[in-house]
Amino acid sequence: MSAARPFTILRTVAAAAALPLLLTACGYGSDAEDDAPKAEVAADAKKLSASEVKIGYFPNLTHATALVGVQEGLLQKELGGTTIKSSTFNAGPSEIEALNAGSIDIGWIGPSPSINGYTKSAGKNLRIISGSASGGVKLVVNPDRIKTLDDLKGRKIATPQLGNTQDVAFLHWIAEKGWKVDAQSGKGDVSVVRTDNKITPDAYKSGSVDGAWVPEPTASKLVADGAKVLLDESDIWPDKKFVITNIIVSQTFLKEHPDVVEAVLRGSVRTNAWINAHPDEAKASANKALEKLSGKALPAEVLNPAWKSITFLDDPLASTLDAQAEHAVSAGLLEKPDLNGIYDLKPLNKVLKAEGRPEVDDAGLGVR
Repeated sequence: MSAARPFTILRTVAAAAALPLLLTACGYGSDAEDDAPKAEVAADAKKLSASEVKIGYFPNLTHATALVGVQEGLLQKELGGTTIKSSTFNAGPSEIEALNAGSIDIGWIGPSPSINGYTKSAGKNLRIISGSASGGVKLVVNPDRIKTLDDLKGRKIATPQLGNTQDVAFLHWIAEKGWKVDAQSGKGDVSVVRTDNKITPDAYKSGSVDGAWVPEPTASKLVADGAKVLLDESDIWPDKKFVITNIIVSQTFLKEHPDVVEAVLRGSVRTNAWINAHPDEAKASANKALEKLSGKALPAEVLNPAWKSITFLDDPLASTLDAQAEHAVSAGLLEKPDLNGIYDLKPLNKVLKAEGRPEVDDAGLGVR
């Protein structure tokens, strides 16, 4: 899945129509709500340049940096008297709309909505300022119907939505196999069935799909229902890493409140360090946050394998985002995007340097 792979620039009506769909991220949870736990703020805590910072994320394990950072007060600690106002989202379009409207300032979000939120605004509304997570995506199948990867031909496989991050990955994988699928309809050598993650387990149990290329915890939910992991997407990426969650910021907020952005990034970096140093505690904290947000915790048979498959890191893995954009282009779902300037990693690298950590790279796509 090389970022250097050549591709044809497609300018078609169908591709243009697909752009809004490409905003969809890999969510699993509720619609937007100001329902996250509120962190305690010390009475004498000093405010930064903004009295509050509005953050957004999904009630999803791949957004555990935000879940744990808010739940444990690690983000609030770095912000002092600047309070956090949290909103949760079910999919990328609503979070991008919230960023554009000023309803949130900073968000945790997937690569496809990051790309499209940037390109649809001609590079004017957001910047990616950090990574957050890698991995957490699997191809799971009915073992009675599919035993090898070649057995996928002729079968019905679910993805979350047309043009979302997993849909693009699966379409690219199909093309690499030499099979043909119409990207818009999903019809071809494999039937790609776009199904909401919340519905996919029921679709699998009813037999209407034979498997799914989906993020966690949906993949582990399916395994708990008898499915088998046939492929972990990490295994087909260099170094087994690819971006699944970024941190984005409104360019206006970044310009007006760089100290607040830096504090959030410092909180994110320290949250990821705490997660990696205390994985069991962090897993329990993330699940507690999910229970507060959704009313139901994940059972151990779902939580444990899902958590194990996700890597929490600060590196945005910029070359893999560039590759994912190319895969969307080659699938016929996106015109060739101009991603120059999508990253501004200077605040993150300042934080990393202060923490004694190595700086990260923007793959030549940083603001100059």
